[in-house]
Amino acid sequence: MQTLSFAGAHTALVTPFKGDSIDETALTSLIESQVAAGISGIIPVGTTGESPTLSHEEHRRVIEISVKAAAKRVLVIAGTGSNATSEAVELTIEAEKLGADAALLVAPYYNKPSAEGLYRHFRKVAEAVSIPIVLYSIPGRCGIEIPVSVVARLAADCPNITAIKEAGGSVERVNQLRTALPASFQILSGDDSLTLPFMASGAVGVISVASNIIPAEVQSLVQNFLKGDLAKAQEIHARYYPLFRDLFIEPNPVPIKAALAEKGLCAHDVRLPLCEMDQSTKETLLKTLKSTGVL
Repeated sequence: MQTLSFAGAHTALVTPFKGDSIDETALTSLIESQVAAGISGIIPVGTTGESPTLSHEEHRRVIEISVKAAAKRVLVIAGTGSNATSEAVELTIEAEKLGADAALLVAPYYNKPSAEGLYRHFRKVAEAVSIPIVLYSIPGRCGIEIPVSVVARLAADCPNITAIKEAGGSVERVNQLRTALPASFQILSGDDSLTLPFMASGAVGVISVASNIIPAEVQSLVQNFLKGDLAKAQEIHARYYPLFRDLFIEPNPVPIKAALAEKGLCAHDVRLPLCEMDQSTKETLLKTLKSTGVL
């Protein structure tokens, strides 16, 4: 099987809402702006896409719109994870049928499976489809991380598990993964503020929240590093670090939706239990958006 390259910047897309409904026009426009900015890929219905509060039909529809709007110009890596293996299998099969290029599978949350349970979960999903699978380790949200030993087993046993989104905040773990995995296995940063140090330790890019609003800049940061212009990559990182930081001043995706709303790209609407930003933190975000030249 030919390995799909995930080198580059990929946007963890917000799901725009208009009241309680998905704003399909805003979603399509957002994807078009991503493509125009030269992004490498888009990730619909992940954490930033508020997947926990989408119905199965809405989940399917967002992937369908994303595949159609991307029109093979950029990769579509559909979020299909669940803490129920059967549901993750079902969602991943559906994403493959809809034309997604790959699937992003978060570690099962809440039920805290053992290392063996995690291995069996991901292997079961991998065996159900032929598209590449990107593992997603984010212990801050899931309560567990995917152990390095489990990632190594999956890489060895499942030809279509070819990458991991690492969002544990540890450069040391990236080093551990890089040492334990074959060179062909790809690591992506799951945190905008850690993209540079992760890439210095062997990551090939980022799945970014910030690129919802500054796609060209995040792509430039990654591509400059990949071509060896570390100084330029560091310059871009330094300029936008305050934004990378303040987009997480409240739970994601509340701040990025507020930022997009300021640019008129979508409404700030999020679904409960998420809610709008506190006025003081919103003022902090607005100040940062202005100081970094985004507004």
